[in-house]
Amino acid sequence: MKRRNAILTLCLMPAMSSATPLPVLPLQPRLDGGGEWINSSPLTFPALRGKVVLVDFWTYSCINCQRTLPYLRAWAQKYGPQGLVVIGVHAPEFGFERDVRRVREAAMAGRLNYPIVLDNDFSIWRAFENRAWPAFYFVDAQGRVRHQQIGEGNYEGAERVIRELLMESGRTLEPGTAEAVPAGVGLPSDSSNVRSPETYLGYARGEGSRVQPDRIKRYPGGEPRLNQWLLSGDWTVRSEYAEISGDAGSITLRFHARDLHLVLAPAVQGAPHPFVVTVDGQPPGPDAGLDVDASGRGMVTRERLYQLVRQRSSIRERRFDIRFAASGVRAYAFTFG
Repeated sequence: MKRRNAILTLCLMPAMSSATPLPVLPLQPRLDGGGEWINSSPLTFPALRGKVVLVDFWTYSCINCQRTLPYLRAWAQKYGPQGLVVIGVHAPEFGFERDVRRVREAAMAGRLNYPIVLDNDFSIWRAFENRAWPAFYFVDAQGRVRHQQIGEGNYEGAERVIRELLMESGRTLEPGTAEAVPAGVGLPSDSSNVRSPETYLGYARGEGSRVQPDRIKRYPGGEPRLNQWLLSGDWTVRSEYAEISGDAGSITLRFHARDLHLVLAPAVQGAPHPFVVTVDGQPPGPDAGLDVDASGRGMVTRERLYQLVRQRSSIRERRFDIRFAASGVRAYAFTFG
């Protein structure tokens, strides 16, 4: 789970017992006030009376959100015919996530067929008094918020809430649960081995290199300590990202986790940029992530999260390097799993 302006660990809401009625939470949910809708015409809670609604606050470059998507797809498929409506409220963390075209592409890539509304101004977020990504809000057939779950995980508890609210609304449900099949970037985090926190490279929230804001500076690189990152070459560090500004440059980080991801973007649309990744100075080989080959080669083609390392043997502290051979790439944040 991540909060706006703060990084916290996974938070699991307690599952409700079927013998204990779900309480009515003191929230006044709204779906109006957002922007464009994807996969649907605009929806409102008055128009959804009689339906059980699961509202998911997400943003497409968030790894925690990505890991919830297999479950949301499965619930929408299994319980949609029973009266469940899943609605994704896309509240952007980074500026590029405000573009409806990019959110549409992310929805298609994630096979998200349920309604999604862009909440670029966080008006729906504020109406729910939300504070984090991802976050689930469970709304009953009368339009009342009955449960909330902040952070990934506890999917069995979330599905019990869905079933309880559907049965309250008069639906008869067959036994059995939805079949979610996490894979790729959506695999659950190996939380017992994650000792590295989400790490931002923009100066607004970044820690690591001593940076010069908003101007080109040549950085010397070096050998970082655990959870420290260093730049090498000419870079311009902005509030959200670090952009390579010279003919070549690299980012070095020491981390401890199974998976390493990095949010990357080309500075100019349609301009792909190659990169090379090494782990402890060597090609990643079998520890290559989904977006690089065994030699460590990959390509920044659009604004998204890239999985660069997935350790498949013993998980230990490693040195990670990513090298670019030209200017024009923006690096936003490292995340782990």
